[in-house]
Amino acid sequence: MNAESREWREMVEGTRGKKKKGHPLLRWSIKQESFSHGFSQSDLQALSAICEAILPPVPLQSLDLEMKLKVLRNDALLSFFKSSGSHHVTPDEVAEVMATKAMPMTVTVVRIVLRLLTFRLGTLLLCGFVCLDKKNWSLLLKFSDISLEKREKVLQKWNSQWYNPLARIAFMMIKAIFLFYYFTWTNENTENPVWDAIGYRVDIGENEDMEHKERPLDKGIIETAKEDEVTIKQRMINKGLKVKEDKESDTCKIECDAVVVGSGCGGGVAAANLAKSGLKVIVIEKGNYFVPQDYSTLEGPSMFEMFEANGLLMTHDGRFRFMAGSTLGGGSVVNWAASLKTPDAIIEEWSVDRGIAVFAREEYTAAMESVCKRIGVTEKVIREGFQNQILRKGCEKLGLDVTVVPRNSSEEHYCGSCSFGCKTGDKRGTDITWLVDAVENNAVILTQCRAEKLILVDTEDSGRRKRCLGVTASIPNHKTIKKLEINAKVTVVACGSLMTPGLLSSSGLKNQNIGRGLHIHPILMAWGYFPEKNSDFKGAAHEGEIMTSLHYVFEIDSTTPNITLETPALGPGTFAALIPWVSGSDIKKRLAKYARTSHIFVMVRDEGVGEVKGGVVKYKLTKADERNLTIGLRQALRILVAAGAEEVGTYRSDGQRLKCDGVKEGDLERFLETVDAPAGVVSMSKCWTHSFTAHQMGCCRMGATEKEGAVDGYGESWEVEDLYMCDASVLPTALGVNPMITTQSTAYCISNRIAELMMMKKKKQD
Repeated sequence: MNAESREWREMVEGTRGKKKKGHPLLRWSIKQESFSHGFSQSDLQALSAICEAILPPVPLQSLDLEMKLKVLRNDALLSFFKSSGSHHVTPDEVAEVMATKAMPMTVTVVRIVLRLLTFRLGTLLLCGFVCLDKKNWSLLLKFSDISLEKREKVLQKWNSQWYNPLARIAFMMIKAIFLFYYFTWTNENTENPVWDAIGYRVDIGENEDMEHKERPLDKGIIETAKEDEVTIKQRMINKGLKVKEDKESDTCKIECDAVVVGSGCGGGVAAANLAKSGLKVIVIEKGNYFVPQDYSTLEGPSMFEMFEANGLLMTHDGRFRFMAGSTLGGGSVVNWAASLKTPDAIIEEWSVDRGIAVFAREEYTAAMESVCKRIGVTEKVIREGFQNQILRKGCEKLGLDVTVVPRNSSEEHYCGSCSFGCKTGDKRGTDITWLVDAVENNAVILTQCRAEKLILVDTEDSGRRKRCLGVTASIPNHKTIKKLEINAKVTVVACGSLMTPGLLSSSGLKNQNIGRGLHIHPILMAWGYFPEKNSDFKGAAHEGEIMTSLHYVFEIDSTTPNITLETPALGPGTFAALIPWVSGSDIKKRLAKYARTSHIFVMVRDEGVGEVKGGVVKYKLTKADERNLTIGLRQALRILVAAGAEEVGTYRSDGQRLKCDGVKEGDLERFLETVDAPAGVVSMSKCWTHSFTAHQMGCCRMGATEKEGAVDGYGESWEVEDLYMCDASVLPTALGVNPMITTQSTAYCISNRIAELMMMKKKKQD
């Protein structure tokens, strides 16, 4: 270890004896000594050489005067510019994160590229003649032997070479995983010296008010990972379940009235309403149960633990990454609290134009009121954060309307880390509302329990071809009980738009709409840099309530495109993973400005549809979607300029940006004409982008007929009796606003009707 590495490690070590904060699953584990990534030492050597070129040491003389003075005044920032990325984290650690967290297909591409780079001819193939040795032109060098300067130039070429897709995909993935880990990793004292350099502050202290509070679901929850063969069965029996063990098949058979698969905005509401009606309800959830005192607010481990596919599931072209909750409470635990009602124009479209029964009833409007009341929606804001202040001021200067975002948190709420679980307990997700109602009415929740297949039998008694009798599930990490068979009179599937289709298809359902019709509310982002000097805006981008203001580019109706401008939550890891890389020096300067870089994202109600099949998500924007994204992105940039940004830009891979000092309106408009909606990394475009989406709808949509939808107007499968979908997958089209209230209200109506039908069946039997 050289002197530079020792200096960095000493900074990381920090003070000893601090108490660890948060649940162990939401903290980084101690440094690993053994790894299972499967990369060879030669592969790791090539990986290390790439990481060093992505984040190289930057000479101070190469910086402009303003940045140089900023660096010289901050010891942590000085160390950051002097150090190489390969000294902060080891290639083994980066490889382990990639191999265990990223999509297998992309990991395979990275493995191929790294292996080629370990050979001289492979390096020539991927890098060209830059690998020729200057001293001996007949000698080829492998990638790790090329100079740092030349390696950086190779990465710049890969970034724009559409005809070299393997190298470009591998570069994108290595850059994203490496930088995400680099800026989120902490030692055992939850310290990372880079945070001081970039101005990142996160509250990792313990919330004394929360520390001794009861876990609100303890009455009804069984955390399977904590139980053994004896205790798990006994706990089920103690909670009023009928349990039988089948030794031959190693299966535990359980009986109940209703089983709900999933615990998010749909499943949580359904469980509450069914349990309140007197039914014995079981909720199965593949994720873990956390409470406010568990949340560490640490971006890396929190994302890997609480998001679907570790937060790294992407569309087939790499254009969009999906942010979907995968914990008890689902997306309601990790969302940004926006609680907008279904627009009247959308209700009219779904109920009248599409003939969907559940939206035609007056009960739907009443359901929205009940939902908003239960989760405590408010429109009052006492204090706005940095990014929302900027959005509001920019709009006001341009004479644009600004709307207050209703939220399921109190008016005093000022938590910037709710996307990793609200540490204050103020955001009211299903885990502290609907699921509490469910367990208070004797529902039982099984965590770390994964649904495998629906139990279906043929039927001739109704118009549907089959009847659902429950679901089989597995407890993946359990040493003894491997399989559960949950027999129920009614089954509710609420796994979310990305996961529900897979469960239905693997169970044998054939409806043509299953897995199709995915809408994602595509997002593109604009950024603006607001230095503290002479600024009206105090604080930092990661502080304060995530979303309190929004701007509708057009009024919402059934014919005008719905384009919304809002503010995101971007931790330093996500910021570093998504921002364009044009050089090592440029990305370090961008990251040094992280705390004062404000973002506005454009979200559109998409016409384009996608497909979820076999774990792969295919999605394509229409030309109209791309036009609307472009309109919104240009408007976002105007707002940032009007608010006083020193520099603005987009997330296009070439680092598109504009210096605002002294810029004239004509210059701004000429710049905006160059702004568009770039394609994904897997495209034939020189410039590309990698963004995210937090809303997934459709894939099992409601339809007035079996041809038009996977479920009918009350959420029941067209193919299978007593099988209901109760999540955002049933929404007939894209919504155009944040879907939490719509999803919960839809689930409220569907589950109330299920309860009524079950009551009627019981009366007939009696």
